Amino acid sequence: MTSRGRDISGRKKALKRTEACSPEIFILKTPVKSVISYVTMEKKKVQVDEEYLRGIEKKMQDLGMLIEVSALISSTLDFNDLMNIVMEKAKDVMDAEACSVLLYNKEKDALEFEVALSMDEQTSDLLKQKVTVKLGQGIAGYVARHLHPLVIADARADERFLGDADKQTGFTTKSLIAVPLIGRGGLLGVAEIMNPRHKAFFSDYDLEIFQTLCGQVAIAIENSIFHKESIEHERHMQELDVASTIQRSFLPESPVFQQGGMVVSAVNIPAKQVGGDLYDFFGLGGGKAGVFIGDISGKGISAALYMAKIISDFRYLAHQEGSPEVVLNQLNSLMTKAPRGLFLTAIYMIADTMSGDVAVSAAGHPPFLWITGEEVRVTNIEAGPPLGMTDLLYPSASISMKQGDRLLLLTDGAFDAKNSEGRRMGFDDLAAFVRKHLHEERLIEMIQEQIDSFSEGMDRADDLTLVEIRFSGPAFREGQEPG
Repeated sequence: MTSRGRDISGRKKALKRTEACSPEIFILKTPVKSVISYVTMEKKKVQVDEEYLRGIEKKMQDLGMLIEVSALISSTLDFNDLMNIVMEKAKDVMDAEACSVLLYNKEKDALEFEVALSMDEQTSDLLKQKVTVKLGQGIAGYVARHLHPLVIADARADERFLGDADKQTGFTTKSLIAVPLIGRGGLLGVAEIMNPRHKAFFSDYDLEIFQTLCGQVAIAIENSIFHKESIEHERHMQELDVASTIQRSFLPESPVFQQGGMVVSAVNIPAKQVGGDLYDFFGLGGGKAGVFIGDISGKGISAALYMAKIISDFRYLAHQEGSPEVVLNQLNSLMTKAPRGLFLTAIYMIADTMSGDVAVSAAGHPPFLWITGEEVRVTNIEAGPPLGMTDLLYPSASISMKQGDRLLLLTDGAFDAKNSEGRRMGFDDLAAFVRKHLHEERLIEMIQEQIDSFSEGMDRADDLTLVEIRFSGPAFREGQEPG
C-alpha cells in the first residue's frame, strides 16, 4: 500500500473515533493553512490523528531540507564538497545506511562512482577506485539507459542487481532507490540511496523526495561542470597569452629584411592564438644571409615554447656554421634528445645576396616554388626526414637565382585550408594560383587573401607562414668594381 493509501486509511479511522466524541471535533482533511485560518476565526477546538500529524511534520522537515539544499547549491560551485553535503543530508533525512552518485563518462560509456557515503570511508574510497558500471548493466546501468527511476524492495531478488559493489566492499544492499540525473544535455549520472534503517523498504513517498533532491543534484552538477570549464578556459587563455608573447618575441622584429640584391618578406598567421610555425632571416657577413622556415608538430603552448628553444638553438648554430646541411645536422642532434612526439619540418637557405647563389637543405618540409619571369617551378630537392625523428646526415643542394627571380617558401597551412564543403585547397591549386599571378608585386599578400577567401566562414585549419625571397640582380660588394 502506498504512503498516500496509508494516510487516507488513517484519516478514516481517526474520523470514526472523533465523530463519537463531539460534533465540534473533526479530522484534518484540508491544507494546514486553511485549518489554522478556520481555527483562528471560529475559535473551535481541532483534534487530528497523531500519526497523521507526524506525517505532516515529516513532510515539513523534508521541505525544509529541500529548501536548504537549494540554498547550498546557490551558494557554492565546489562540486566535491557540495555533493558530499547534499548526499549526506539525503542519507540522514531518509534515514538510510548508504547513498552514492555515479557520474556518466561519455568516453567510456560507463558510470563511475563520484560520491559514495556509507558507514566507513574505506568502503567509499574502494568504490571510487575499482567499480565502474556499463550502461545497461545492473540497476544503475538500467536506470541510466532507460532514464527512468526504480524503487527496489528486495535488491537481491531483482534480476538486474549486479552486486559488484557489494562484493568489493562487503556491504549488503537490501532495498534501494535509483534515479537518473538528467541535465539539459542529457544523462549526467545516477544517484542511489540504500537500505532504510527503520523499515523494510523504501516507499513511493521516499521516491518522490529523492527525485526532487536529484533534480537539485543535476543542477549542481551542470553548474559545477560549467564553472570548471570556465575556469579552465580562462586559465588556458592566460597561458596562451603568455606563450604567444614568448613566441612573437623570438620572431624577427620586422617581417621584411633587405641585404644586397635580396629582399626577404614574411607572413605568419597562427591558426590558434599560439601556433607551431616559425621563420627567421638574418645577415651572416660576407654578403650572405640566412633564411629559415619551419613547422613544429603540435599546436598551442607546448609547440610555442618548444619553438622558442629551437629558434634560440638554430640562431646559435647558424652563426657558427657556414653550410645549411651542417646546421640542420647539429640541430637534429639536439632535437633527438627532446621529448618524444615533437619534431620539426624545415628548410634552411644560405643566400649570397650579391650573386643570387643559394645553398639549401631541407628536412621533411613541403617543396618551395621558384618563380622566374616565365614560369613557376615546384622545387622538390633531396631532403631528409623531419628534425628530431632520427639521427642522420642531411643532404644539401644549390640553385642560382637570376635577376627578377623569387623563391616562395611555405608551410602546409597554405594548402591545407578547407572550404565550407570540406574540400582542401591542395598544393596543386595553390601552385596554379601563383602561376596565374606570378608577375604580381604583392604576391604573398594575394596568396593570403586567396586562402582567406577559399576558407571563408571556416576556422583556420593550420598555421599559415609564407616567406618570399626576391633577387633584384647582381650587386657589388664594398670595394668591388664592376666589370
